[in-house]
Amino acid sequence: MFVGISQALFSSLLILSKKEKSIADKILAAWLILMAIEFLTLIIDLNWMGKPLLSSSFLLVNPAFYFYVKVLTQKSFRLKPIFLLHLFPFIFFEVSAYIVQETILMTDFFREDTTFGFRIFFGVTNLVSLFSYNLSSILMLHRHRKEVYNEFSSIDVNRNLVWVFFIVVFYSVYWLSLIIISLFSIAFAELRFIPLLINYSVMLLLIYVLGFYGLGQKIVSLHNGTDTAGKKEKYANSTLTDVQKQLIKSMIPDFFDKNKPYLDPEFNMDVFSERTGIPKHQLTEVLSTEMQLNFFSYVNKYRIEAVKNMLADPENLYSIEAIAYECGFNSKSAFYSVFKKLEGCTPNFWKAQNQLADNLTDKDGQHLF
Repeated sequence: MFVGISQALFSSLLILSKKEKSIADKILAAWLILMAIEFLTLIIDLNWMGKPLLSSSFLLVNPAFYFYVKVLTQKSFRLKPIFLLHLFPFIFFEVSAYIVQETILMTDFFREDTTFGFRIFFGVTNLVSLFSYNLSSILMLHRHRKEVYNEFSSIDVNRNLVWVFFIVVFYSVYWLSLIIISLFSIAFAELRFIPLLINYSVMLLLIYVLGFYGLGQKIVSLHNGTDTAGKKEKYANSTLTDVQKQLIKSMIPDFFDKNKPYLDPEFNMDVFSERTGIPKHQLTEVLSTEMQLNFFSYVNKYRIEAVKNMLADPENLYSIEAIAYECGFNSKSAFYSVFKKLEGCTPNFWKAQNQLADNLTDKDGQHLF
């Protein structure tokens, strides 16, 4: 418990000490401080009250996670004082538990006494909070990940927020499991402290993960900071005529063949739009409706072809990784993932197969066998 307090406060201080603090950093720091307070209240309960009182970290984590994801995925989002009302359920039940001296142990949860209705209200509130906030966070992350592939040609852990998505999914599985374990503890008195132990152990793990990844997380700017969540991907209200679509469709490969922009690892939709003079939403629409590809897939298709050309060159002495970087990839893992997805094999296997085919062909292009 003391480890949780110290780690949460230490991580929040590190985040607040950053030279350039974003709104997401401030939310994360406040979130960590509140988690430290949650650990502190447990210590007070056990040492002064002699028992753990009714409390729910879910009512704290759920809205904090929701707003953290919202700030990371929607640059135009701004915090307002009224949003503090999202913490009201957590504060209400924390204060009420001290007033009525209600324990958190599940063995007493369904006991019909004067506070039975209070406990039921507590349980329902937790379930509503869990489903509503977590579902909203998952949907925002899903939309964001789709938009990222329409904006960038190189995607790292900060841009696609894969670590945040993993935590949300893990957290959702965790609380579902905890609910099941808590129900079991009702029937078996010897398990009454297990849900409490698991809950605060996962909270400690969450503090470490948030401190580690949150410290380096940056805001991902999409569509110049506008919220694209409500845009229809099917472009039902497109202003482009069929002729305009075909012109843009023919221009895109011409631009790539002539300028080779895919060799730049930082090439993105903003640069593409600026260099062609065509609005981003029109380029995205044509790629999606006419070519059935997103920006990420289209650019990396060219990069893989460039890699294959270099791998097939017998005079090329570069390593496979060096070739990948030369052709616009900015990480080894991203390159291997894209190559295998497009070619169905690893770059090493493709190179070996290509060399074998060359060895079975004579200088005049005739097969030896």
